[in-house]
Amino acid sequence: MKKIGLGLILAFLLSACATSQKVDKDAQITSGWPVERLYTEASDELTSKNYARAIKLYDILMARYPYGRFAEQALLDKAYANYRDEEKEKALESIEEFERLYPKHPRMDYALYLKGMVQLDLRNTSWFDRLSQQNWSDRDPESNRLAYEAYAQLVKRFPDSQYAADALQKMKELVEALGGHEMAVAHYYYKMGAYIAAANRAKNILNDYKNTSYVEEALALMMSAYDHLHQKDLALDARRLLQANFPQSSYLVKGWYDKNTNKRSWSTSTFKNLIKRVTRVTRWHKSD
Repeated sequence: MKKIGLGLILAFLLSACATSQKVDKDAQITSGWPVERLYTEASDELTSKNYARAIKLYDILMARYPYGRFAEQALLDKAYANYRDEEKEKALESIEEFERLYPKHPRMDYALYLKGMVQLDLRNTSWFDRLSQQNWSDRDPESNRLAYEAYAQLVKRFPDSQYAADALQKMKELVEALGGHEMAVAHYYYKMGAYIAAANRAKNILNDYKNTSYVEEALALMMSAYDHLHQKDLALDARRLLQANFPQSSYLVKGWYDKNTNKRSWSTSTFKNLIKRVTRVTRWHKSD
């Protein structure tokens, strides 16, 4: 046992020494290099997609020359290298450090654009995305919101930036995705029989994501959820809104149904009775 223990310790020490020598190798090679040469070398490695070495060289540069335009740009370039090297959290750390140290930097628009890109990628590798079997249109809404905030800040602060147009387009897509998330959650609650929660989630779409493609279905789902809750007046209100805004909606004829399962949520008799009530109310208003 002692021999095994000593062997493990020796192996660990040798590994540590090898790592130290490897780290020191770049430091030794670049010893005495002026900042311009060091930055050029790091940039060449970045262009060649040797991200790990580029990051190492940027770190060496910032340690030796912590002030000036090369150090500032090195931090931003390092963030991009982290992003391309699949180190998203480290990329965010570098961007946030850049924002904190250089709030008025002329390339802040790019920093915000990169921040949005990193957040968009983070949502695709979330634990919920990997574990969930639901067909969510947005599996990590928090990352989407943070990405939206970064793009919104870019557009507000730098409306003439070369990245502004693309940021605006991504903002529209993110709003659509967030609306899809609310709809997916509403589906889930409805399926579980939690009709109040389902109706509230659908209502969120009307309040917060009214310019998305989910408004029509949200109204139809509210109509059905309120019917299950025996809140006929609210069901009628939802139907009136649906008819006013989507007069050709198939939901007005067939009621709401889950497109994924093709499971209809209204009984035929319930739906016919509701239409009769709406007809009576409409006639009553016209008589006034």
